[in-house]
Amino acid sequence: MRLRSLLFVPGDRPERMRKALNSGADALILDLEDSVALAGKAAARTEIGAFLKEAADGETLLFVRVNPLDGGLTDADLDAIVQAGPAGIMLPKAEGAASIKDLDERLRQRGDDRALILPIATETPKALFRLSEYADVPERLAGLTWGAEDLPAAVGALTARHADGSYTPPYEMARALTLFAASAAGVLPIETVYPAIRDLEGLAAYAQRGARDGFLGMMAVHPDQVPVINTAFTPSEEEVARAQAVVDAFAANPGAGVLTLDGKMIDRPHLIKAQALLARC
Repeated sequence: MRLRSLLFVPGDRPERMRKALNSGADALILDLEDSVALAGKAAARTEIGAFLKEAADGETLLFVRVNPLDGGLTDADLDAIVQAGPAGIMLPKAEGAASIKDLDERLRQRGDDRALILPIATETPKALFRLSEYADVPERLAGLTWGAEDLPAAVGALTARHADGSYTPPYEMARALTLFAASAAGVLPIETVYPAIRDLEGLAAYAQRGARDGFLGMMAVHPDQVPVINTAFTPSEEEVARAQAVVDAFAANPGAGVLTLDGKMIDRPHLIKAQALLARC
């Protein structure tokens, strides 16, 4: 599954959902949580259920962000959307393996053993202490992602960011732990959103940093962000050529632990990295 870009779309805006299919995003996240007021959730469920059926044969993966498991709204969300066959469920305020098992059971009760789960894994203080648990329940995970909005609100922080937009140390830690937890679980690490929708230059730098650090995709809040994100998380021709050269070098020397390529030492970690990059192409 390729998830370079995942575009949020409000669940009560069917015209935006249809337009978003042409954005180039690998996946849409049809939102029933933050972008939909409580009074509009019933109508949004109906709109999303209809759209899932309408767009079922398209190439874009369709996820639905449901409401948190402890909020009393999740079952109604699932009742409205599961039969329409979403590719995945985004789970806000997830707290480790127990949350995944809970949602898995609710899905199975409705006859769904196929939809993948993408947890937002850092939205509560408790969640940070349970990140390692995702390695125990990887079978249904599409990946792991994180957020920098709910967590500071939960602990009473004034902001998660410095004046230049970079994260303060507690939230850099949350980001790093999500990356490592995804790797430990063997699933895709997905970078969080860049909220300044008009700052495409800043977005490009942010997305490139995510790709550099090991994230394999990123969430978007506006269609204009999608091409920038796709570019950042698509290996360049030079990167592909370099990776292929590393793989070819080890294939030609199967017993070697260390080789020299273009005057530089390469070893098994370089091979693993190269194989992973080629698998994304």
